[in-house]
Amino acid sequence: MRILHIVNHIRRDGNGVTNVVVDLACLQAEAGNHVLLVAARGEYQELLQAYGVTHVELEHTALKKNPIKFLKAAIHYQRILREFQPDIVHAHMIPGMVLAKLLRIGSKYKLVSTVHSEFQKGAWVMGLADRVIAVSQAVAQAIVLRGFPSHKVTTVLNGTLGSPRMRSLDQYSKANLQHPAITTVAGMAERKGITELIEAFERISKKFPDAHLYLVGDGPDRAKFEAEARKTSAFDRVHFEGFQLEPQKYLLATDIFVLASHREPYGLVISEAREVGCAIVASRVDGIPEALDNGQAGLLVAPRNSEALASALEKLLSDSVSLRYWRGKAKQNLEGLKVARVCGETLAVYHGLLGSADCGSASEGSLKAL
Repeated sequence: MRILHIVNHIRRDGNGVTNVVVDLACLQAEAGNHVLLVAARGEYQELLQAYGVTHVELEHTALKKNPIKFLKAAIHYQRILREFQPDIVHAHMIPGMVLAKLLRIGSKYKLVSTVHSEFQKGAWVMGLADRVIAVSQAVAQAIVLRGFPSHKVTTVLNGTLGSPRMRSLDQYSKANLQHPAITTVAGMAERKGITELIEAFERISKKFPDAHLYLVGDGPDRAKFEAEARKTSAFDRVHFEGFQLEPQKYLLATDIFVLASHREPYGLVISEAREVGCAIVASRVDGIPEALDNGQAGLLVAPRNSEALASALEKLLSDSVSLRYWRGKAKQNLEGLKVARVCGETLAVYHGLLGSADCGSASEGSLKAL
């Protein structure tokens, strides 16, 4: 099968969509498919090459800001289509979906989209594909309610375990954290519930004077959260660690992992926190319950509720038996969180679209000039 993925970039910056696409491309190529990834350059180029994925650089995200630049990208994309002749084009973000849909005339490929964030403005565009993959049942239900034809929508739950981007856990060293350590790995943005987490930590800080909070990640609201933390009585125990290339080092050293998001299509980092055996507290919102086996693998609390979050943290910190119990529950039933399962189910979507249609012929040499 000849598969073309189109995504904004392949930078190693913690972007969940990029991570999912890189995982898929590598495993699909490893399975014997011809895989081309169209995106702006980034640090994952070497990894993709090692797995036999062809990367063609394309800056295509200037749809509104720079129409002339987008037009040039469109012309380049047409050349890529002519040379590669894909059977499947898989779009993961809105700009790529626009290109793939508008320039489909004269091509025979089937168009697949993945809705990674259904609440994103303009997400309706992703519904123009022949098949739409939702990263959780919650996302699938939401996009059908928004008008996506239900017969087009297929759920393929996210998962990151066994990712080609990561080393095995025994190859990571633990971060030097003070215990008990409470950690989140998230973008420093309002949607991630960082304000509520800081408030919850202050609520419990006097009862647990040895506890420390580690905020791993960066983003547009970091300065705001730092200012909020400085106003608390426990500010000296709140640590802003910034973006980390290997957050596994923090997860391995963490007692309690928290994801306090207001909205979250799935929550990829939850699978990584489960694998290392963190006790987990997370918001009961969108796809998070699915990532936690509907509460069997972690404690679920109401979103935007620092009091509920503090109560869950207090329960775990005050009872070592409960803490061990939830650490053990997190590590159970991990098979469904593996990238291999995601890849297999995605390939099944492609095969379902193609039916018995013949796959296109190769044109590898000419792609090197694109």
